[in-house]
Amino acid sequence: MANLSTTYAGLNLRNPFIIGSSGITSSLDKIRKLDSLGAGAIVLKSLFEEQIRHEAGRNLEGSDYPEAHDYVKAYTRENSVSEYLELIRDAKRAISIPVIASINCVSASEWMDFAVKIEEAGADALELNVFYLPVDKDKSSADYEKIYCDILEAMRGKIKIPLIIKLGYHFTNLTHLVNQIYFRKADSVVLFNRFYEPDINISDMKIISSEVFSSPADIRNSLRWVGIISSSIPQIDIAASTGIHSGDAAVKQILAGARAVQLCSVLYKNGIEFLPKIIDRFESWMIEHNYKSVNEFRGKLNYGNVGDPAVYERAQFMKYFSSQS
Repeated sequence: MANLSTTYAGLNLRNPFIIGSSGITSSLDKIRKLDSLGAGAIVLKSLFEEQIRHEAGRNLEGSDYPEAHDYVKAYTRENSVSEYLELIRDAKRAISIPVIASINCVSASEWMDFAVKIEEAGADALELNVFYLPVDKDKSSADYEKIYCDILEAMRGKIKIPLIIKLGYHFTNLTHLVNQIYFRKADSVVLFNRFYEPDINISDMKIISSEVFSSPADIRNSLRWVGIISSSIPQIDIAASTGIHSGDAAVKQILAGARAVQLCSVLYKNGIEFLPKIIDRFESWMIEHNYKSVNEFRGKLNYGNVGDPAVYERAQFMKYFSSQS
């Protein structure tokens, strides 16, 4: 048997397969099941800042008493937070693999005390999901990147557990941003977050949601940047996310330099019972290629270790099309 164990963000994992934040990780029964099926770690379903605000607004509908607004907002927030903290405690009692809490936030001030409570509840790490769509013509890319760094820095000053930040790919210079994240003492980055994307229904002229789940083809973007950043900033751990639908896809991300991979869409599409098949294929590949541990092949094909780094760059794309006739 091959040794699938790895370390990620200072945590010891029995294998590199982390179940990403989603409805799959929203209840204790599901979490227990994922543990029994072999998951390496669990990221709990995110608590959304916008969700709490929406629920507070809904609870205030029909209220004509302005003085009640602050009370209702505080009550809604505390109730949501309390339920989430209880899930952390229950999960820690029920399973032995790492339990990573997750918050989806657009500001630091709203979550400072919550981050401390997450740590006190026993979470092994905290994953931050932060996303600002750069739509303000008066703000530079540096202005937007500073928001991410400021939130991270504020959080790092409050908690000691490993801190992970899950990023999108909408940045002018992703490598520079990850380097700034490293200097602010983040333990890991996840590449990439999958955000809501709009579509248009031309029949009734309405904005709708596009496809929610990733496809195997989506691995291409994350694979490129895992390969580049794992070489450029080896001091920070990387978890690959988006488009990982098989054991082979996980092998590719580890070869590119990831320490772990996050699974989500594939388990929605195939059921969580599909997880052991992914893990088994990953292990069989290791055995076929005579690797006894994950460390032996991690990063073997990243940006710094391939013979021609241009294979990670746009020149490869141009070369492909120029050869077609």
